[in-house]
Amino acid sequence: MGTTLDNAYKYQSLIYKYVLYALSVALIVFFFPKEGKFKYEFQKGKPWQYENLYAPIDFSIKKTDDEIAKEQDFIKDNKTDYYTFDPSVPEEVKTELKQKLSSFFEQFGTDNRKQKTLADLANQAVDSIYYYGIFQDIPISDAIFIVKNNEASTVSSNNFMNLSDAKQRLRNILSGNSTGVPLVRMIQQGLEPNVFFNKTLTDRALEEELSQISLTRGEISEGRLLIAKGEVVEDENFKILSSLRAEYESELWRGDNFFYILFGYSILVALVLMMLFLFIKQYRPEIFKNNNKLTFIFVNILLMVLATTLMVKNQEGYVYVVPLCILPLILKNFFDARLGLFVHVLTVLILGFVVPNSFEYMFLQIIAGIVTILTASELYKRANLFISVGQITLIYIIGYFAFHIIHEGNLEGIEWILFGIFVLNGLLTLFAQPLIYIYEKIFGLVSDVSLLELSDTNSKLLKELSDKAPGTFHHSLQVANLAEAAANEIGANAILVRVGALYNDIGKMNNPAFFTENQTTNINPHDDLPPKESAKIIIDHVIEGIEVARKYKLPDRIIDFLRTHHGTTTVYYFFKKQQEMDVEVDVLDFKYPGPTPFSKETAILMMSDAVEAASKSLKNPTYQIVDDFVEKIVKGQMQADQFINANITLKEIEMVKKILKQKLTNIYHLRVEYPE
Repeated sequence: MGTTLDNAYKYQSLIYKYVLYALSVALIVFFFPKEGKFKYEFQKGKPWQYENLYAPIDFSIKKTDDEIAKEQDFIKDNKTDYYTFDPSVPEEVKTELKQKLSSFFEQFGTDNRKQKTLADLANQAVDSIYYYGIFQDIPISDAIFIVKNNEASTVSSNNFMNLSDAKQRLRNILSGNSTGVPLVRMIQQGLEPNVFFNKTLTDRALEEELSQISLTRGEISEGRLLIAKGEVVEDENFKILSSLRAEYESELWRGDNFFYILFGYSILVALVLMMLFLFIKQYRPEIFKNNNKLTFIFVNILLMVLATTLMVKNQEGYVYVVPLCILPLILKNFFDARLGLFVHVLTVLILGFVVPNSFEYMFLQIIAGIVTILTASELYKRANLFISVGQITLIYIIGYFAFHIIHEGNLEGIEWILFGIFVLNGLLTLFAQPLIYIYEKIFGLVSDVSLLELSDTNSKLLKELSDKAPGTFHHSLQVANLAEAAANEIGANAILVRVGALYNDIGKMNNPAFFTENQTTNINPHDDLPPKESAKIIIDHVIEGIEVARKYKLPDRIIDFLRTHHGTTTVYYFFKKQQEMDVEVDVLDFKYPGPTPFSKETAILMMSDAVEAASKSLKNPTYQIVDDFVEKIVKGQMQADQFINANITLKEIEMVKKILKQKLTNIYHLRVEYPE
């Protein structure tokens, strides 16, 4: 049991990689839509590349979304409106009219016979007016249904009356009667609308009609020839093939096929992610060893796959809204362009399994990713990100435009909404900037934006260094200038080198007087100390600098410069001084703890720091003296195997030396001595 635990602890990093790999494959397959993949690829307007295709099963020809939308619009435009007839209103009008007539008859002393005649005439007029009813609002439709006594009957537009129309018709009915005017007035005063629009019933009827729309148009029998080899996929063929694909993909996931399809997807996704692992292991070993960085890469891939598959499931037509170019943008910012592009291409390959028109999608996304890698640089400059996003959006638009011409053969039918989708994609890509900040906090990574902030000499730590050790601060500035110029010459990360140079000697703040650049008088505290103790104080500035850096929460990438800027070199002055006093000297007491530089940037800093510090001892320098001086220092570092772990070539070292010589020549205002 103990041996098993020991082995698990020993190989925990490797075990974590296996778990990350397996979990990523499982999650991606889980995200995929639960439908099969049609084995034929086809596009409208292009020839059928396969053998003659016969219908493998009976299936229905599905209507397109446009056809269904047109039918829905037709039904909505011709929908039947329902109105409710209220029978209580006419009775209330008659009751009120009866009371008014009684008062009228008493006032004018009308005989009973005439009273009955007028009352009957008034009731007949009311019944005539309310036969179809008085509408609160005149209907827009020519024919409607009126619900009366739970029965619906059709009413033509000739019988539509509002209150104003009813009063006019009443005058026409009673115009021949001698008492028509007062009678009309009495009836008009009591008239009220009694037909009202019934929205609930109208909407219910509309929903029922819409639900009865058929989603198919015609059947295809098994064995029928669908398309011949070389035949152009035209509109009708395209609809039939699309229907077969939909039927085929929905049928695939039924029964035992489900497990086989999952297994197939798992194999393909596993192959893609294996290629990523192998690439990182082969060409980016420092990232492969860092599980935090590996997790960061895979989390970004999973987020892109999740966002795209969710869009495909819910709004397939808006799949280009997902800002896939954020992936190479972020990876280039934290790592390098080559890794960013490789990860982007592999992610697009994975998404090619699930998106519609996979060839078109993959082509546009890969081209957009390449443009992202080529144009996105120095993201800490805000204008650069906007320019890059603008170019990405333009590539999407041009690509879609070209594909539309190929498919349709003309400019008709362009879906202008897609241009808006591409613009929205670009706007979402701008979210890369705050996302970089979030990732820095979660994964502890460092971007150029953070490096730019750290390079500010007004930061709290650098101001403290300037106050406590002004000579060291000035030395760090000079080293930063030398190292930045050298990094630019060989294509290294110049801003990273500059920041590393600014902070590499912060450990000297604890004992600034023990370092010559801070000594303003002729008094040297090392004169009163034995060489071994002096060497310890000098060496300890590395350890103390790391402690200060941890206290101020400097990123690990910057702390690496503090650890390596002296490598495992020897404090030679005090070592020789100790040798003069004692023949038996342990050289380890005078060596820096290391490690040696392990990148181009840390190697550049070591050379620049040593050259700048030693250059203060030059007396009456000439061009030749500077040349020999730089050669001697760098040669000594190389002989001490200080660059054996750094991925810097001999050619690049020569280029760095050339820049250091040029810079020192400029500092001392030297000119090349030409022979007379």
